[in-house]
Amino acid sequence: MKQPKICIIGAGSTVFAKNILGDTLYLPAFKRCHISLHDIDETRLEESSLVVSKLAKTLGAEPRITQTTDRKLALKDADFVITMFQVGGYEPATVTDFEIPKAYGLRQTIADTLGVGGIMRALRTIPVFLDIASDMREQCPEATMLNYVNPMAMISWAMQRMASDIKYVGLCHSVQGTAAELAHDLDINVDDLRYTAAGINHVAFMLTFEGRNEQGEYVDLYPRLKEAYTSGKAPKANIHNPRCENKVRYEMMMRLGYFVTESSEHFAEYTPWFIKEGREDLLEKYSVPLDEYPIRCVEQIAAWKDEAQAYRDAKTIEVKQSHEYASKILNSIWTGEPSVIYGNVGNYGLIDNLPEGCAVEVPCLIDANGIQPVKVGRLPEHLAALIRTNVNVQALVVESMVTQNRDHIYHAAMLDPHTGAELDLDQIWSLVDELIAAHGNFMPDYLRQ
Repeated sequence: MKQPKICIIGAGSTVFAKNILGDTLYLPAFKRCHISLHDIDETRLEESSLVVSKLAKTLGAEPRITQTTDRKLALKDADFVITMFQVGGYEPATVTDFEIPKAYGLRQTIADTLGVGGIMRALRTIPVFLDIASDMREQCPEATMLNYVNPMAMISWAMQRMASDIKYVGLCHSVQGTAAELAHDLDINVDDLRYTAAGINHVAFMLTFEGRNEQGEYVDLYPRLKEAYTSGKAPKANIHNPRCENKVRYEMMMRLGYFVTESSEHFAEYTPWFIKEGREDLLEKYSVPLDEYPIRCVEQIAAWKDEAQAYRDAKTIEVKQSHEYASKILNSIWTGEPSVIYGNVGNYGLIDNLPEGCAVEVPCLIDANGIQPVKVGRLPEHLAALIRTNVNVQALVVESMVTQNRDHIYHAAMLDPHTGAELDLDQIWSLVDELIAAHGNFMPDYLRQ
């Protein structure tokens, strides 16, 4: 009987690979699977291979583990391709995306999804995905790609436009992560929640949010969330990052009536309302952590040295089930056992009042037939209007990639809500030129000519 082959592109992201494979090797259908690890960093690749081997031993699994820097070899005959990499890394790419805009007075928090930082990350990353798609056509044309790389929406849209023959879903943990945070704030078990979310990645909204009452019946929890915020009982300390409070998202819930599914530090830079030159009072009022992503990168790099040595010394590795969707998808496609996840797919008849073809995040049924998105219909119009301000930027970046038109990169930055609120047109044009030049060979060919 054929065993499934899972190829991980960017396997040097050891901790994330460990979480995904820890979930997967726990499943009976994957105890003897083939795990193909690929990375361009041989040292990190070797570390990941060691971790996966010890992980398998802990779980009583006997996978075949191979490692290579040759991407085509890694992909050969794969059934599933999981992507988890960052083009350009923290240095120089992330540092560039923060420091150059800062010189113009444009401050950011995460800069991986939207804004000039997200635009530059998309320009660095989409060509790599198109190359991977080309290799997949040659080596594993029937494989399903599960993407965890940001900027999720722009990559997913570009894959739909330029590599639609590849079976693809973009994955994030924002929906289930938000559910866990809200359950924490309300002191209830996350397993007792029932919810529906939809929108785009990082700007989807909890359209329904319910929990069980004492009689076991599902009731709307929004009144409790609003009361908790107005009374000061919420947000509680962030369970994912104590440094980052959730005030931005709660404030948006009070204004819009719905809770958004990505962190406050992300959402603060998707809109023009929270980060403003000369308005330090806003940063304090809503606990907006500027430069949060570089801080995390420095912390993670420093921590990895000790973690890597601990993994090398350990005979077995502790396994905790994560809330990532990858293992559910693998299991459902391979065994036919159905599951429901939230995935990023092309908007073809799914959300009526968002542009056709844009990348939307919606519930998806997964079984032996693959990824089957669920039609949501119309979003509340004010939510769709807010989402479209982000979709405008995404559309122009993807259009620039498709047509190789540099002008659309300026247009994307000009229409970005945060950038447009802070900089004038001459500053935006100059900033884009400086960022493209600074990123050099990481930029697509048409921008370097």
